Amino acid sequence: MIEDEAVRRWRAAAPGAVLLDGFHAVKHALRFGADIRAAVTADKAATLRLAAELAPDLTGRLADQLSEIPAGALRDLLTRVHPTGVAGLAARRDRGANLADLARLPRLAPVVVLDQPRNLGNVGAVVRLAAGFAVTGVVTTGDLDPWHPNAVRSGAGLHYATAVEHRDAAELPPGPLWVLDPEGEDIRATALPDDALIVFGSERHGVSDELRARADALVALPMRAQVSSYNLATSVGMALYHWAATSRSPLVPGLA
Repeated sequence: MIEDEAVRRWRAAAPGAVLLDGFHAVKHALRFGADIRAAVTADKAATLRLAAELAPDLTGRLADQLSEIPAGALRDLLTRVHPTGVAGLAARRDRGANLADLARLPRLAPVVVLDQPRNLGNVGAVVRLAAGFAVTGVVTTGDLDPWHPNAVRSGAGLHYATAVEHRDAAELPPGPLWVLDPEGEDIRATALPDDALIVFGSERHGVSDELRARADALVALPMRAQVSSYNLATSVGMALYHWAATSRSPLVPGLA
């Protein structure tokens, strides 16, 4: 049966694959060139109607790639079924290509550096922001894997839209380090260079002493007195908005 073939294909592809959790994750992965090994849904007709509404550019490809399986079989394959009833498996984006993209100069957009982040959901949210602002990539230091399933889930498939990698603090890509720090200059008084590495620390601990000591500039986000900090993803969004507003970024308003 077709459903049995689809389940077998899924199980064969699962080891080492990246889980694309939900319609939007599959949509974004397809748009940005992911090698999707398997894609399943509990209701193909409903998924294609959703595609016609939200991603008409992908309707034909989804029709070809999606396999319909019973809802019970979908629950057996996944720890948690997304409300859209869609999931995919894809090969991880090539690490060598990512590192080459991050190291390439001249750079037309910054690299976001998350120094020892503590929350995988925040990492994924930052990847989503980075993809939206078309920055060069996201680099994390510390213990967390930015390709962990929880980070990919929060990133909605947009790990395929930008270079996302883990690096040691001593192995960051080239470029000036602009570190977000409460003692820095008001970010509104300066322009972030296109080739900058914009470094963000965790909400509790901030940027490590090592990276702070290497900073070419310290900048601070405006904040009301007696408020301790912003959420990490919020801080990244504010800084990238400031970069886009003061650079020659080609971004245009849109929603997809």
